[in-house]
Parts: sequence; C-alpha cells; structure tokens
Amino acid sequence: MHDEENLTNRQPAGNLLQVDFSPLSVGALRDYISALQAEIARAEAAIVQKEVARGHADSFFKRT
Repeated sequence: MHDEENLTNRQPAGNLLQVDFSPLSVGALRDYISALQAEIARAEAAIVQKEVARGHADSFFKRT
C-alpha cells in the first residue's frame, strides 16, 4: 500500500530531470547511461514482482 502511495506522490515518468550533457565527458556519459540502465533493470524487476503478486492474488480469489 505504501508503494502505491509513494507512486501517486511522484511526478509522471515523462517529467524526468533533464541533464545538460554538454559539460560531460564521454566517460561520464557512459557512466550516466549505466546508471540509467541499472534503474531500468530495477523498475523491470519491480514490475515482475508486482505481476507475480497479482497472479497469486488472482489465483487466490479465482480471478482470471
């Protein structure tokens, strides 16, 4: 329940902080991309966990 409350208080994903890339080196940009990829993986893992939990709940309540 608290996770859902936290999501409703956050800005939509379309409003991600935009970073000025001009002062960043190629290495810094690669590090930035790596950090974003790690965050994407974390979000995808959360989706899987929520889908599994939803599947268990649907099964328990015989919803399909």
